[in-house]
Amino acid sequence: MPRCSRKGCGKDFSEDSTESCIFHPGAPVFHEGLKSWSCCSDSNKPVLDFDEFMQIKGCVETDRHTNDVPVTEPAAPAIKNEAPNVPEKEVDTSASTVPTPSSAVLKAVPAPSIPPPPVVEEEDDLSVIVPPGTTCRRKGCGVAFVSDEENRLGDGEGTRCTYHPAPPIFREGSKGYLCCKRRVLEFDEFLKIEGCKTGRHLFSPEIKLDKTEEFTSCRIDHYQTVDQVHVSVFAKQVDKERSSVKFQEQALSIDLYLPGSKRFLKTIELFGPITPEQSAFQVFGTKVEVHLKKTDNRSWTILEKPTHDLGNIALTFGVSGRTGTIGAKKSVLDAQNSAREETEG
Repeated sequence: MPRCSRKGCGKDFSEDSTESCIFHPGAPVFHEGLKSWSCCSDSNKPVLDFDEFMQIKGCVETDRHTNDVPVTEPAAPAIKNEAPNVPEKEVDTSASTVPTPSSAVLKAVPAPSIPPPPVVEEEDDLSVIVPPGTTCRRKGCGVAFVSDEENRLGDGEGTRCTYHPAPPIFREGSKGYLCCKRRVLEFDEFLKIEGCKTGRHLFSPEIKLDKTEEFTSCRIDHYQTVDQVHVSVFAKQVDKERSSVKFQEQALSIDLYLPGSKRFLKTIELFGPITPEQSAFQVFGTKVEVHLKKTDNRSWTILEKPTHDLGNIALTFGVSGRTGTIGAKKSVLDAQNSAREETEG
């Protein structure tokens, strides 16, 4: 049977089916870890977990399914609040580093390069009765349950599940799964990425545990001096005893415990190398300041290592999440890029 191609539906249907179709006419919106739909972001609260995002019920209903190529309504452009024309304050460039009170600085301990823990996969509970039409819960599968004999017992073709064992990853516009290398830009293409592992289906319902801890997102800004990159994580009332910031040569891991059983957890693959033992962080009442010691004096175009060529991006000298080197007249390049610049010039 054909499968409905509308986002949020995806049900199998017959040509003479009279079942209504409930779907999302808009586009998916991914912003700072939050996920929602442009067509109903006001009525359906954005979520952090991808599985919860995929379970957001459609906001439009029509009388029939279709397998035509879906037409997505464009997301409404964001309205920018233009700031009044206020003269910029001069930046004090006399010091190349930001002074840090010695009593407030917590010295960093270099984190060992430990491989990520293996993914623990949930197994199907064959004792649970599954209603026909239930979709396999493994990511990238989408097979609908017919019967135990067809999909759960024995080793027939219907019991075979091709899926992604690791969670999805959305970064700088690219979309994919942590378990395989393929990355795409369009959400429709992401949904079509074929699974990279073969196993058994998972039809039994998820066991909901009593989760007292809630993961949240925090705004991150940064700026740089000649030899350091300063990162601000805006989080109020961070628990100093439980929270940690770990430094590796090419990565920064932030784990913050916040009031109300909330937690901020993020690992950043850095644009350039740092010296872990000379990096440090400070915990304040409204934010956490992280000071990264560059291994060399090259300018960082952005904070995170890009997944694609950034092209000819000019550096901006300032703060508020933009990039630049305070006090410098031009970018500081390594030998290879310096030679390239002289050749092109």
